[in-house]
Amino acid sequence: MPVSRRAKSVEGSSTLAITARAKELKAQGCDVVNFAAGEPDFDTPDFIKKAAIEAIEKGFTKYTPSIGTLDLRKAIANKFQTDNNLSYDPATQIVVSCGAKHSLYNLMQALVEQGDEVLIPMPYWVSYPQMVKLAGATPKFLETSAENEFKITSDQLEENISPNTKVLILNSPSNPTGSVYSKQELEAIAAVCVKRNIFVVSDEIYEKICYTDEPYTSLASLNKDIFNLTVTVNGVSKAYSMTGWRIGFFGASKEIAQNVKKIQDHSTSNPSSISQMAALAALKGPVNNLEDMKKEFVKRRDFILKCLDKIPEISYIYPKGAFYVFCNVSKLGEDSVSIAKEILDKTNVACIPGQGFGADQYIRLSFATSTERIEEGIRRISEWVKTR
Repeated sequence: MPVSRRAKSVEGSSTLAITARAKELKAQGCDVVNFAAGEPDFDTPDFIKKAAIEAIEKGFTKYTPSIGTLDLRKAIANKFQTDNNLSYDPATQIVVSCGAKHSLYNLMQALVEQGDEVLIPMPYWVSYPQMVKLAGATPKFLETSAENEFKITSDQLEENISPNTKVLILNSPSNPTGSVYSKQELEAIAAVCVKRNIFVVSDEIYEKICYTDEPYTSLASLNKDIFNLTVTVNGVSKAYSMTGWRIGFFGASKEIAQNVKKIQDHSTSNPSSISQMAALAALKGPVNNLEDMKKEFVKRRDFILKCLDKIPEISYIYPKGAFYVFCNVSKLGEDSVSIAKEILDKTNVACIPGQGFGADQYIRLSFATSTERIEEGIRRISEWVKTR
């Protein structure tokens, strides 16, 4: 059967592949420590599950508008206003999609095409370049360093803008590095984008899992000019431990939002009606679950770093957000795919190779698991390192 060049140009997800292999081993009875997970290990809070059950019992199981119910879009607009100081019209500037990944994919389809360049700082979330390729555009990577916490500078951004540059993708807190841009750093980046008229897709899905003392800053909140150039993407997956519910959303200009609406009209139509009611409850409900989860992640982060400090062959940058440690394993002398495969095969510990993130000297460890499992997993890795 013939396959399109578009499909052939896209690489599979290394994160999903390793996760699937780890689940396969676990199903076979192996004691797998899963550092590959890109999701919180906490259950969805009960009040959110009850809202979904109530929606089912009341028969809220039919089509909704393709961009989500107006009630949910109003709650999202209120979240943006309250948490991020961003003002979006829920009727025309908010789009609800089947997860933040879906939002990002549709935005690439709406914003760029063949001949356009999209700037992507390295390391990057594995799906960004593939989404750009699927839209027919060209990903242009911006190299960063551990010394600068894997963050781009305004000077670097300006140097890499060409006549074909259309969009910058910015992810803070970052997957995979855990880096967080300060307000001052964002102001410098915003100034360049405004000067050069570059759109920004600001992926803020880990906003609620941020450990800095400085309040979280949304790029679009800095001034009116950058607000008009920014699409702010978020969702309920990470903050409310709702990855499987598949609800993401974004706020943007009316023109961008309405064009994404047309794409959703003819692709997925609406996100699950039941999941929308759950997301509505999450956004309108208490925040104590968020605070409790963040406190636990801080505890786990500090614990996994303490364990890693005992392995001199592995170094890392201090994660200020999300729930990942990005570990430099270059002293072990092989590419990250081989290292991750060997660790899984020999120790039953699953981690994600950095190659898929554009950083082949690194592996990503998720601390979205208990301290007991963290201790056991790092112990196994330490023993494995000693045998090399």
